[in-house]
Amino acid sequence: MLAMNYRGPRRVRVDHKPYPEILHPNDAIVRVTRSCICGSDLHLYHGMVPDTRVGTTFGHEFIGIVEEVGPSVEKLKKGDHVLVPFNIACGACAFCKQGLYGNCHESNPEATAVGGIFGYSHTAGGYDGGQAEYVRVPYADVGPTIIPADMDPDDAVLLTDVVPTGYQAAEMGGIKPGDTVVVFGAGPIGIMAAKCAWLFGAGRVIIIDHLEYRLEFARQYAQCEAYNFRSLEDPVLFLKRETGWLGADVCIDAVGADAAGSALHTITGKKLMLQAGAAIALHWAINSVKKGGILSIVGVYGPTGNLIPIGNVVNKGITIRANQASVKRLLPRLIKHVQDGYIDPKGLITHRMPLEEVADAYHIFSSKLDNCIKTVLIPSSASN
Repeated sequence: MLAMNYRGPRRVRVDHKPYPEILHPNDAIVRVTRSCICGSDLHLYHGMVPDTRVGTTFGHEFIGIVEEVGPSVEKLKKGDHVLVPFNIACGACAFCKQGLYGNCHESNPEATAVGGIFGYSHTAGGYDGGQAEYVRVPYADVGPTIIPADMDPDDAVLLTDVVPTGYQAAEMGGIKPGDTVVVFGAGPIGIMAAKCAWLFGAGRVIIIDHLEYRLEFARQYAQCEAYNFRSLEDPVLFLKRETGWLGADVCIDAVGADAAGSALHTITGKKLMLQAGAAIALHWAINSVKKGGILSIVGVYGPTGNLIPIGNVVNKGITIRANQASVKRLLPRLIKHVQDGYIDPKGLITHRMPLEEVADAYHIFSSKLDNCIKTVLIPSSASN
């Protein structure tokens, strides 16, 4: 089969790889019909995630047709069109029983924090991902969800990560009616978080980024204010001024380790790797939220430490909420929101490209070319 093949930082290509096999009675094999490139895939692509091994296939956002199921699988059958959450969750451990599917204690033997994630290095379990023609899906009775017959596949594929992560970012913010919400990062997750903030009753939503095409997209899609931090003398001072010098009620970090905006963080976090990526967005969020406010973090950082003003967190009485989105927990609600027209996931998609052009797709997305917001990869086998 054809699959994306990681060859080192900023080097990916399509290669022929072995067809995946059923390795456990609870496995399924899925023929991919859509997969996406996620902003967090760029952390892997840029060489910022530990233990990202040559030969790995990325891709934690995908949907497809069930081709084969293990003997213990009861809820799926051959021919089902399913969306597969990016979390690999057993459904039975202490954390899955709490709905914390992103923290499954069984699916990732490499860590005690995050659960397994498709195509996201060996720190997330070492599973191959869905930027391929076929993928092995463990715990097939737990995560995969049959796509409603009336749902557009382009909407369905964004329910595997982007919509749940953006929604949970807003949910973790504990937004109350009338709150001012500031989102750092106008990538797909940040834009979706801004869109979802309105669903929780926000009175004002602001996005901060540095790319004008993304800011304009955010204004149109999420109906929010959007500002370029490069045009501001100090983003924190600007946000304080905009909020009557109190700070925002809720700040959301939807950037993570690849943030721009600080030479110090870029050098120490992205060049010298002395911290887990460039944490300037998190730094700004801590200093921009009001005393007693809530900071929601969905941006991806590595397992090592970061240079953040923890003293400000304590002295301001900030509540921090952070996690990988528990997709399975949120899916029933989000499917209904899509069906009722409250959320338009496919509206984020700007590029649809063949899987065979994955190297070009990564280059376009990473280099912020062609006004790229979200890319969907379509294998040639998807139409067979």
